[in-house]
Amino acid sequence: MIAQGFIQDLLARVDIVEVVARSVALKKAGQNYLGLCPFHGEKTPSFTVSPTKQFFHCFGCAAHGSAIGFLMDHRGLGYIEAVEELAQQFGMQVPRDSLRDAPAAGRRRSLLEANEIAAGFYRRQLKASPVAIEYLKGRGLTGATAAHFALGYAPDDWQALKPAFDSYEDARLVEAVW
Repeated sequence: MIAQGFIQDLLARVDIVEVVARSVALKKAGQNYLGLCPFHGEKTPSFTVSPTKQFFHCFGCAAHGSAIGFLMDHRGLGYIEAVEELAQQFGMQVPRDSLRDAPAAGRRRSLLEANEIAAGFYRRQLKASPVAIEYLKGRGLTGATAAHFALGYAPDDWQALKPAFDSYEDARLVEAVW
């Protein structure tokens, strides 16, 4: 996977206020920044971003995390996608562990990536389906809960996942199921 030292270096370079402010209107409030939470509807701000601690927290829905977590929750990205996007924005190259070159590790990584692509597709489908969202709300789930547990929605289509992959005949798709 991605070396933990790289993740720490990346998060040290990233300004979480800058990352969050691309999606949320923030106002300075003391040492922190305050805004309306993007994960649930609210009229008064309960979403804070701490530039010194480099994390966000919502006192309304309890969503919290780092810049990587924000991209994952807000944009529905997988962990690796979020790390790669942040690294690209800050001109960093994502290194890979030497274990990834081993055949078994490479195969495992390939299957994980296929699953991440599929999971991201299904999360985006949930966000685009008002019927599915209403169903989850009727069951008492909030948007923050759905994001936290990476819930998705499978449209009623035999090959709905096809556009998410370059090659729908990719053998790893069959192997990932087993």
